[in-house]
Amino acid sequence: MKIAIGCDHGGLHLKQEIKELLSTLGHEVEDFGTHSTESCDYPDYAEKACKKVQDGNAEIAILVCGTGLGMSIAANKMKDIRAVVCGEEFSAYHAKSHNNANVLCLGERVVGVGLAILIVDTFLNASFEGGRHERRVNKIAQLESSLFE
Repeated sequence: MKIAIGCDHGGLHLKQEIKELLSTLGHEVEDFGTHSTESCDYPDYAEKACKKVQDGNAEIAILVCGTGLGMSIAANKMKDIRAVVCGEEFSAYHAKSHNNANVLCLGERVVGVGLAILIVDTFLNASFEGGRHERRVNKIAQLESSLFE
């Protein structure tokens, strides 16, 4: 799977752990930074990674900041992006299977490496169920379309 990954200074260490896991699992990972703990702006990195999802050059993106919240807010401003913050596996599974989420956001200051790895693994292995959920995701897309007209 092609995966775009990005972080700000608050998510650098967790991003590195996740990137290592993804590579070990055989995924193709494109890292959009940051590569330093120097203060930076999370919307810049959310945009870079999510553009890869938008243009079809990545199936999903994983974004990491201190809480995951800033990355999620920024990512969800972009057309066709359904970004979620997950702090446990149940939400990660349902975000993908019910909401067809294509961006997973995590908080380095909120979840430890072990839990983050479980969340990422759950998200990667879940599949969109379609059916009644597809109708709802389509309604989200309609709301989004009205914003970008």
